[in-house]
Amino acid sequence: MSWGIIATWRMAHDGVVKASELLTNNGQAGDAIETTIQTVEDYPYYKSVGFGGLPNAEGILEMDAAYMDGDTFKIGAVAGITDTKNPISVARKLSDEKFNSFRVGDGATKYAMLNGFERKNMLTERAHQIWEKRVEEIAKNNLSPYDGHDTIGAISLDKKGSMAAGTSSSGLFMKKPGRVGDSPLSGSGFYVDSEIGGATATGLGEDLMKGCLAYEIVRLMGEGKTPQEACDQAVYTFHDKLTKRYGKAGAFSLVAMNNSGQWGVATNVEFTFSVVNDQEKPAIYLANMGENHQTIIEPITQEWLDAYEKRIKAPVD
Repeated sequence: MSWGIIATWRMAHDGVVKASELLTNNGQAGDAIETTIQTVEDYPYYKSVGFGGLPNAEGILEMDAAYMDGDTFKIGAVAGITDTKNPISVARKLSDEKFNSFRVGDGATKYAMLNGFERKNMLTERAHQIWEKRVEEIAKNNLSPYDGHDTIGAISLDKKGSMAAGTSSSGLFMKKPGRVGDSPLSGSGFYVDSEIGGATATGLGEDLMKGCLAYEIVRLMGEGKTPQEACDQAVYTFHDKLTKRYGKAGAFSLVAMNNSGQWGVATNVEFTFSVVNDQEKPAIYLANMGENHQTIIEPITQEWLDAYEKRIKAPVD
């Protein structure tokens, strides 16, 4: 049977490798999603997800996450959760709730605490230093405060044909308290149907929410398009429409996988992603928007990876 997992950004790769081992050994799609995203949430140098994520305008780290079961359409989500080690795990547990399955703010944090999830100060000293530096730059140079909104999003397929989707993000750096992006929102940040496939998004949530692109990609796959065809059509058509009618389009990138393990990606910025299936070894690719609404995809070079590792671990000036 086919199996596979695809996830946004280079930061997902270590988790994708772990998930591939699980899926190879008849593991479940939902466990693969949780494993992948937990790996990113736990790593302190990724500044847009989990531990080490960047805080809001008041210096508080608020996190969003969601989980969806492609067999049953069960969805669980949290927004604005704080001091909780793995928001994706809280979202997954919430997916089992018939009511109250999307919790926000204090309600999400209290739910996590009452259900035994590990409490942890997720704001690292490094992230706090980056926040302090940004506050100073804004005051000194009158800069726009917003910088960075990279979500970890993943779609998985197991050997039994079950699929799942998940997202996790600390959201827009320097966002206003209570701001929520697309990541925990069904249809915008993620969507999956085990009989068709799934898609997940990363980018500027305020613009991604205008298009419901994750659902649109799944809908197009359901009409018979390959994941790549569906991604190209949904993303670039909406990019053009939003640019024409709204005046501009923020950054957005989406990845998809169908129920045969085939994958696709489309983006309007330079974008990295990680993917593996029963036909391909785990690999990281670089994607860019090409001409004629077709995505250009190429393997990542070792030089790029070395520069990336050096950049994310560089000392805060």
